[in-house]
Amino acid sequence: MKLRRSRLLAVLPALVLAIGVTTAAPAAAGTPTVGSGWNNFSCKPSARHPRPVVLVHGTFGNAVDNWLGLAPYLVARGYCVFSLDYGQLPGVPFFHGLGAVDASARQLAGYVDRVLAATGAAKTDIVGHSQGGMMPREYLKFHGGADKVNALIGLAPSNHGTDLDGLTRLLDQFPGARQYLSTLTPGLTDQIAGSDMLGRLNAGGDTVPGVRYTVIATRYDEVVTPYRTQFLDGPGVHNVLLQDLCPADLAEHVAIGLADGVAFHETANALDPAHATPTTCASG
Repeated sequence: MKLRRSRLLAVLPALVLAIGVTTAAPAAAGTPTVGSGWNNFSCKPSARHPRPVVLVHGTFGNAVDNWLGLAPYLVARGYCVFSLDYGQLPGVPFFHGLGAVDASARQLAGYVDRVLAATGAAKTDIVGHSQGGMMPREYLKFHGGADKVNALIGLAPSNHGTDLDGLTRLLDQFPGARQYLSTLTPGLTDQIAGSDMLGRLNAGGDTVPGVRYTVIATRYDEVVTPYRTQFLDGPGVHNVLLQDLCPADLAEHVAIGLADGVAFHETANALDPAHATPTTCASG
């Protein structure tokens, strides 16, 4: 029994760190967002970019750290950009996206309503990283989001879950491990391939009518594995592999959301396909 417990303690930190990690440190106090035009609720969309963009962080991320690269990139291109915290657990600051996915989708629903009311827009576009690229599909399918969202762009999204290259299968070797994780951090176990939540989300098809979907994945993803499980099937879907656009791109799971210029350029193309430009290794 002691041996099993020690093995469990060795496995759990690796699992927790591996699923959807998006940030290495908490947000610095006083990080400017409104001053740069990001999370500025007085922003009004332009004729060129008539929809606000809502950014949805990944597991262990937050509304600031996950978007220190992409949010200013989009603001500089004339978008009204907003980001939210979701999936918070009591007593856990900075690191969010740990609550149950369905509850997080309800939080997203309320935030989108707030953004639409402030901007006067009829619909929004959503860009999400990791869990943040998958969780909005719960909002679209079950919480009225299909009528309020024009496009969903997922950066390394956990759309069909992850096996973490087999690591999650170790949970079944330790009695009570899966229940332990589910109780404490349901946002993690909801993303394990084969979870009840993913079964319900993907039943009947990956998409809902009226929404455009883009998935941007990297061959070097070490978290949402195999990487092809990120791709969606259905009408209005555009699946992109970074290495098809730039074979030299080495971005992995974290970098694709934080700093990869190729992914950022392809995100901008997905937000404004009428004015898309070729994405190359020099994009950024």
